Amino acid sequence: MSLPADYLEYPWRRHGMDHDRYPYLSLPERKPVSWPNGAKVALWVIPALEFFPLNPTGKPFKAPGSMVTPYPDLRHFTTRDYGNRVGIYRIFRVLDELGIPASVAVNSAVAERYPALLGEVTTRGWEVIGHGVDMDALHHSGLDEATEAAQLDKSLDSLRKHSGQLVTGWLSPAKSESFATPDLLGSRGIEYVCDWVNDDMPYAMTTSSGSLHSMPHSTELSDRQLLIDYHCSEDEYVDQVSDAFDCLLAEAGRSGGRILSLPLIPYISGLPYRIKAMRRALEYVLGHDGVWPATGAQILEAWRKGQG
Repeated sequence: MSLPADYLEYPWRRHGMDHDRYPYLSLPERKPVSWPNGAKVALWVIPALEFFPLNPTGKPFKAPGSMVTPYPDLRHFTTRDYGNRVGIYRIFRVLDELGIPASVAVNSAVAERYPALLGEVTTRGWEVIGHGVDMDALHHSGLDEATEAAQLDKSLDSLRKHSGQLVTGWLSPAKSESFATPDLLGSRGIEYVCDWVNDDMPYAMTTSSGSLHSMPHSTELSDRQLLIDYHCSEDEYVDQVSDAFDCLLAEAGRSGGRILSLPLIPYISGLPYRIKAMRRALEYVLGHDGVWPATGAQILEAWRKGQG
């Protein structure tokens, strides 16, 4: 039995994506970017301060790092809590000593439960990024728009109140979105989102209300992906970050500025036997000329100026 002729007809079969959030444009086709002071690579470090409820609903799925065993899963709960009690302070120390500013993704539950921890971020002048209410409050297509909007407002209102910052960056818990999430973010003063992982550079997105950009928050270079999901050793983590930097630095020499983004989870990289690996990777990057340590907001501002 042959297929009908219209079986292969598809209105979105074209040069581009199956949505209208942004036009397709390959990286080599784009205008080269110049970073401040002639830097070649912007170094963007993004630690996450997360709260995992002890009794998650797990709907529509459990976020990475969520509880595993039946309630009460105190083993995993306290492991995650270790990051906010101990691990993050090791990360603070390393970044301070190396002079690296950070963009810190913060659950609003952390800001409310541990205000002193948020204060460690704001007193350093680092950027606070919205990271949802907690790691069980996911954004997904099963939420009606009003419910998701209320969830966003709860997170952003709390973070803006407790941090005193405008909070213009956003990382969804588990990088999960609904079809409406970009529109809702754009209407709430968010200027960049970290959930879309299809590029090495920023790009503009189309929303129904407000400007929004995607920022390259790397999944493949995150400590969770390499050390936990891929079971890499600490030495392999350093090698892969170093190799990624070498590649981006070489590309920048030919095609304009690049971004090396390093997401960090405190209960992973903040462990005593891992913090040295994080330091080694950062020291390798900073050991080269032409590196600009910056926050996401600073990087986006420089990128936007270069697009005019």
